[in-house]
Amino acid sequence: MSRQTGILYLVPAPLGEGGLAALSGEALAVLPDLRFFIVERVRTARRFIKSALPAANISEMRFYELDKHRPSNLPKGILEPLLQGEDMGLLSEAGCPGVADPGAVVVREAHARGIRVKPLSGPSSLLLALMASGLNGQNFAFHGYLPVKSDARRKKLRALEREAQASGQTQLFIETPYRNAALFEDILRSLSPQTMLCVALDLSLPSEEIYTRSIAQWQKSPLNFTEKRPAVFLVGV
Repeated sequence: MSRQTGILYLVPAPLGEGGLAALSGEALAVLPDLRFFIVERVRTARRFIKSALPAANISEMRFYELDKHRPSNLPKGILEPLLQGEDMGLLSEAGCPGVADPGAVVVREAHARGIRVKPLSGPSSLLLALMASGLNGQNFAFHGYLPVKSDARRKKLRALEREAQASGQTQLFIETPYRNAALFEDILRSLSPQTMLCVALDLSLPSEEIYTRSIAQWQKSPLNFTEKRPAVFLVGV
């Protein structure tokens, strides 16, 4: 008996140039069979697929673009291929769909419509950073982006530090690369000398760097954020 709806595959994307090797064999095996994709940006998705499948005929594929600023406002008919029995791939800009990613609303809608969801293995900057940090991997929380204004950001940082001290919970957060330097400076000015900070840069890429040091150690030897590099910050005890 044939299935009535297609499968929504959650297809991981590389975390940057040179990160294709971090994708699982399962993800690369599924990709050639997909003709319909839900993406954040069509241009990025096309470039990724072409790099993973050089012989692919991109013109035969159909892309549905999400509005990352209003992810709940799904384009009309975005799940129609699935409802007609076609498989679809949900692609993030980088990393795993649905994790720090507007694709989560698509997955929720698929569940509501009885569509099977199949996650595929691939790089997650958050889990890679947590694994490599040496901080508590049994109890952790991801906070996304912290406030942009320095005063509010420092207040939030101190609150995260108090939570880490009280519960042992590792606190993860990120920033747009061009604001990494300002965030790093606020971290060093706001947190206690004994608090631990991990900075994970360019995860899964050839230029990857990961360091875990106390705030006191960071103050003696700070990082230079002149280059705009994707980073994950982790605070713990």
